[in-house]
Amino acid sequence: MSSQPGEAPTGDSDTRFFGQPWALAHVFGVEMWERFSFYGMQGILLIYLYYSASQGGLGLEQSVAAGIVGAYGGAVYLSTVLGAWIADRVLGAERVLFVSAIVIMAGHIALAVLPGFAGVGVGLVLVAIGSGGLKATATSVVGTLYGPDDTRRDGGFSLFYLGINLGAFAGPLLTGLLQSTVGFHWGFGLAALGMALGLVQYSFGRRQLPAEARRVPNPLPRTRYPLMSVIAVAGIALIVALVLVGVIRADNLALIVIVVVIGAAIAYFAVILSSRKVDAEERSRVWGFVPLFLTSVAFWSLYQQQFTVLTVYSDKRLDRDLFGWEMPVSWVNSINPVFIIVLSGVFAAIWTKLGARQPATPVKFGLAAIVMGSAFLLFVPFAGGGENSTPLLAIVGILFVFTVAELLLSPVGLSVTTKLAPGAFHTQMVALFFLSVALGTAIAGQLAQLYNPDDELPYFSVLGLISAGVGVLLLLFVKPVLRLMRGVR
Repeated sequence: MSSQPGEAPTGDSDTRFFGQPWALAHVFGVEMWERFSFYGMQGILLIYLYYSASQGGLGLEQSVAAGIVGAYGGAVYLSTVLGAWIADRVLGAERVLFVSAIVIMAGHIALAVLPGFAGVGVGLVLVAIGSGGLKATATSVVGTLYGPDDTRRDGGFSLFYLGINLGAFAGPLLTGLLQSTVGFHWGFGLAALGMALGLVQYSFGRRQLPAEARRVPNPLPRTRYPLMSVIAVAGIALIVALVLVGVIRADNLALIVIVVVIGAAIAYFAVILSSRKVDAEERSRVWGFVPLFLTSVAFWSLYQQQFTVLTVYSDKRLDRDLFGWEMPVSWVNSINPVFIIVLSGVFAAIWTKLGARQPATPVKFGLAAIVMGSAFLLFVPFAGGGENSTPLLAIVGILFVFTVAELLLSPVGLSVTTKLAPGAFHTQMVALFFLSVALGTAIAGQLAQLYNPDDELPYFSVLGLISAGVGVLLLLFVKPVLRLMRGVR
């Protein structure tokens, strides 16, 4: 389809954003600033929880603090279910994306201005809900920019992933610098400012997105609105009651999130597979998604320990001396995004160049789990060392391996999910992928409580071998998985 003179290119002819549709630039921008605020805050969150009051922190036990961070991370991805449901049934993906960005900004403001545990409680809840809504819908909106046979799709998602990691790179650097010089709340305030900038940028470009991004694919009948409102209020009341009676506590948050995510994932798969709006071919593709989901869980349960075990490791074991100046702990979280920025274009070019000859998605997933397990095994030679005994270059090398594994799975996972999704559950299938991230992240928080700096060898070696084993198992079953995927590669 060609454009008329004076009109913007449309369809496959629109290649103004590095060979991709121009509308991708707007989603790229808001996601970049959201990741700036998200990772900037998360880079200093764990140490804020366990640093002593004299250091500006809250003085929690280290294992409890790690569990809270893991539970919070899991809750972020769990809340994609809520955001996706509202998008698919009430507002459409684009509107949910915009409102979610506002909620995120409010959460970071709460962390910046409210003191102590009040700021942590209010701030993390708002950021978790908002980030979940934005993540599921941003991915879905990107999917609407491409036709089913557009070979630019994987390249576009890799470029979108570059935007994510530009924000993830800058966030920990700047918030960490503020935290180490003027205090934690200044760092949280910078995260709020970053999200505000993202909102302003997106507000100017959101109308250029295709109408499909605003479509409500499976509208909820208005007669059911009162029932849904009652269910929402009852759910909030139940959570508050469980907190007040001590069932939900700081020391068991990660385990609770794990149980909830498992229940949500099983329920979601059951609803989609049993829906009358899903035909036989779509149902087969959903079954094909199951082994990818499980492999993704194994991958993220190791990868997300960047924000739990690796943060503690960087604080206690890493030599952070740079020519007589000790770099902030959070700066380690900016190493992985640097590699993503460098390599995402390389991976995008490879997938685009290979086209139909590129490895099938299950192969990429299997290799990702194997490479991720190998990254954990690379910690083994440094196990048992003393304080500040691990060279910074060693962590740089290990995080390079993390990055290769991530690029084999994460952008590819987002892409294949939009291709495997039934028409009536488009955004909610994206939420299912994020449920695998939620479960892996919560497991990462739970596992972090088992990490013993005085006996590291079993921890890194066992987890590394398990992840590699999951990857090998998927590679052995590539052909039957592809048959279930019905032509989607």
